[in-house]
Order: sequence, then structure tokens, then C-alpha cells
Amino acid sequence: MQSDRLTRYAWMAVGPLALFLVWYAVHLAGLVTPKLLPSPVRTLQSVWTNAISGGLGPDFLRTLWRTLQAFGIAAAFGVPIGIVIGANEKLYRSIEFLIDFFRSTPATAMFPLFMIIFGLGDFSKIAVAAFAAWLVVLFNVAYGVMNARQTRILAAKVMGASRARIFKDVMFYECLPQTFVGLRTAVSLALVVIVVAEMFIGSDDGLGKRIIDSQITFDLPQLYGTILVSGILGYGLNLIFLGLEKWLVHWSGRA
Repeated sequence: MQSDRLTRYAWMAVGPLALFLVWYAVHLAGLVTPKLLPSPVRTLQSVWTNAISGGLGPDFLRTLWRTLQAFGIAAAFGVPIGIVIGANEKLYRSIEFLIDFFRSTPATAMFPLFMIIFGLGDFSKIAVAAFAAWLVVLFNVAYGVMNARQTRILAAKVMGASRARIFKDVMFYECLPQTFVGLRTAVSLALVVIVVAEMFIGSDDGLGKRIIDSQITFDLPQLYGTILVSGILGYGLNLIFLGLEKWLVHWSGRA
């Protein structure tokens, strides 16, 4: 068991190590001018220096907090509304166009509208990210409910279960696997929108603000380093939800 775990971790390290080696080789070979592509060692040193100096930590936490707020709003409204819509196919079909239309509309295209409605403060960034993530959660939950195994629903009806009991004890659990797909996608999308909003809507802090400031001052080690930190944050959030899914939906796929 221990050796299998070590082997799995070793394979997981292959990708980051390969990226580091390719990046370093390109830098040493001079295929890209050092003015545009600093060495990975210098980039990691910049991340370490900014983390130690205390500047990177607060920006990291602010972006994380905004992302979690947007995701929390999206999940709180997306899951129950998605279950209700998915349980009524006629209702879903009547609003399917609107869901798909807004889900297909780039969230960045909504920035001006949300800025007009909510101003330039934090809430406009959180609101546009929450809206984009909410549509993803809503769609996946509704899809999961609509594709619930009918045999289990019919079995519950035969046993005399009420509509509310079927809704709570059968349909809710049946849609959980697809719900977690939506939640994982939504939290990643919320992070993307928050970082872009911090860059272009205007912000006093956050990873997006650090990225755009680094571009303006042409501090490329900090620019690349902050992008790496943003990627690590997104990957970490995805791992957390994968772990929650395995823990809470361990029965998925069983008969």
C-alpha cells in the first residue's frame, strides 16, 4: 500500500519536473530572450522572496476569499434551483435556451454590465464570478436530476414514498455525482473570473492586481511567479473537491 502511494506520487511529480526541465532548457538555449522568459530558478526565487516579504500572502488570501464567496453564492442558489428545475422537465425545457445562452456567453463580456449595476467595489467582481459559476452549477445539477436512474425512482414510488421523500432521498443522491462535476468546474471558473476581474475591473489587491502590476513594471519573474501561484491555487481547489467527491459520493457507479 505504501509503495503504491509512493509510486503514484512519483508519477504525479513527472509533469511538474518535465515543465521545469523544458523551461530551463529553453532558457539556457536562448530560444526565447531572457527579457521575455526568465529562468525557472529566478521565477521560483521571486515567489519565495515575495512570500517571505509578506506581499504575496495577502494577495493570495484576498483572491481565495473572493473566489470562495463567489462559489458559495453560486452553490447556495445553484444546487436547490437546479434540483427543482431538473425535477420538472417541462420547466427545464422552457428555460433551457436562457441557461445555455448565458452559460455560453463569456463572463468577461458581462463586466461592463455588472460594473454599472454594482459599481467598482469588490461585490461587482464577486457578483460576475458568482453568476458565471451559478450557471455551471445549475446546468449540471439539473442534468443530473433529469438523468437519475428511473428504476430507483419507480421503486421508491412502488414502496409508497411521498414525492418529497423521493425528492430528498432518491433524486438528491442520484444527482450528486453530476453535482460535484458542476461544483469542481464552478470553483475553477470562479477563480478565473475573479483573477481577470482583479486585473481589469480594478482592485487594490489580489493575484490579478499583482499580475497586471508586474506586466506594467515589466517585472517578469514576479509575473510568471504569480501566474504559477494562481495555477497552484486552482489546482489545490480542484484537489479539495475531488477529495470531497470521493468521500461523499463513494457509492457512485455502484448498482
